[in-house]
Amino acid sequence: MTLTCAIIDDEPLAISLLESYVNKTPFLRLTAKFSSALEALPALSARPVDLLFLDIQMPELSGMEFSRILETDTRIIFTTAFEQYALDSYKVNALDYLLKPIAYPDFLKAANKALQWYEHMQASPAEVESIFIKTEYKLVQVELRKILYIEGLKDYVKIFVEDEPHPILSLMSMKSLEEMLPSNRFIRVHRSFIVQPEKIKVIERNRIVFGKEYIPISDNYKQKFIEFLTQRSLLT
Repeated sequence: MTLTCAIIDDEPLAISLLESYVNKTPFLRLTAKFSSALEALPALSARPVDLLFLDIQMPELSGMEFSRILETDTRIIFTTAFEQYALDSYKVNALDYLLKPIAYPDFLKAANKALQWYEHMQASPAEVESIFIKTEYKLVQVELRKILYIEGLKDYVKIFVEDEPHPILSLMSMKSLEEMLPSNRFIRVHRSFIVQPEKIKVIERNRIVFGKEYIPISDNYKQKFIEFLTQRSLLT
């Protein structure tokens, strides 16, 4: 698989360095480079790329602001000299955060994360066995078969996993996580909850029971949930 990519940075030397890194990475193909986010916005909106190496601190329009405006499926790897933006990068679901000066091994590691993400998205639901979740500034691989349910809490999600005493906490949206999960194995039952039906043992009074926890089934998702269970022969 080859990923198309672009670079946005207001420093010419930074662009040159990243361009050299892209050119020596076999699965990356550079299609555009820009010295400002304003210059890049119309071009990338018209011709999106798979992966964007994006500087954060730039005049007129910052990389963080740009990442919220660009409405495409482009995945972002932030490149910056300032550590304080790391937390914000997680809030916009960036794949990685590279701190300048960037060494090629770190660049390659981040690029490989992007490659794995796209390979995961292209795999059929039957082939997907795990997903990578960002938590505490690291990526953790979570086996899908062990996920009980997921709870959304504003900017965070909590992933409850079998045999784990505490949920996995990650800065990401429910929507982005839902897109990563195979729809034939997971279903949303409430604005704040996604469940794995195979793990359900008890349903009572429009609530799904997981041990001592009760997951509500909202009216907006109830019909779809019933249809899903019927298809899986869980209802008679």
